[in-house]
Amino acid sequence: MRTLNCKGTLIDLSYPKVMGIINVTPDSFYDGGKTTASREIVAQAKTMLDEGATFLDIGGYSSRPNAEEVSEAEELQRVLPAIEAILNEFPEALISIDTFRSEVAKQAVEAGAALVNDISAGTIDPTMISEVAKLNVPYCMMHMRGTPQTMAALTDYETITKEVIFFFSEKIAEARAAGINDILIDPGFGFAKTKDQNFELLKHLDLFKQLEVPCLVGVSRKSMIYKTLETTPDNALNGSTVLHTIAVSKGANILRVHDVSEAVECIKLTQNLK
Repeated sequence: MRTLNCKGTLIDLSYPKVMGIINVTPDSFYDGGKTTASREIVAQAKTMLDEGATFLDIGGYSSRPNAEEVSEAEELQRVLPAIEAILNEFPEALISIDTFRSEVAKQAVEAGAALVNDISAGTIDPTMISEVAKLNVPYCMMHMRGTPQTMAALTDYETITKEVIFFFSEKIAEARAAGINDILIDPGFGFAKTKDQNFELLKHLDLFKQLEVPCLVGVSRKSMIYKTLETTPDNALNGSTVLHTIAVSKGANILRVHDVSEAVECIKLTQNLK
């Protein structure tokens, strides 16, 4: 299945799409603190939509390693005004809410979000899957271990690709049983994985096609790029584009990115190889 029903709009993922990242947090690893005022959020949303983003991913809880705990109330205070500001200006925008809390997902969808993007696949909040089923929106489930505060120490795998695929096979079955129709998976690059494990997953990304659900890839400006190149997140755009090209060639259906125009160009060029 390569389509998503987002607020009544059917999105065809047989041609890869771009999800633009809008972090309304003060401490995200790359763009923390850049978009906290409504006018800045709306301006960034406009730029991303103009450049070709299909989705805008709004997150109010930094999931970088060792990120500080944020209360549910604080997360809601960050994301709800952002969603409302964007939809007030761009009513047709498809907003993804990046949260692992079911209550945040519920209120965000009620405010107009069209998709739930959960870094924990329901492992942190056990009510998330049943809540998403009630909300009747697509659900993106990511693989990770532990929490942002503990995941860096949980990288012991025997065969990482096999274990991540098995994790998803169980989670997809759980989500289907709960009544979720539209499911995406995200291998979780950088989440409870070493640099070498991240590249191992990317190398075998095409194996995730056997799960028969769309695949989202989020590698934009991450440490697997800038640590390999011995540089910084600010200087990791070229490296991001290289890995985006590989991901799309191996079957990624959505690229979650900080830099939309470059990702759109990457997809256009890669699709001409088919």
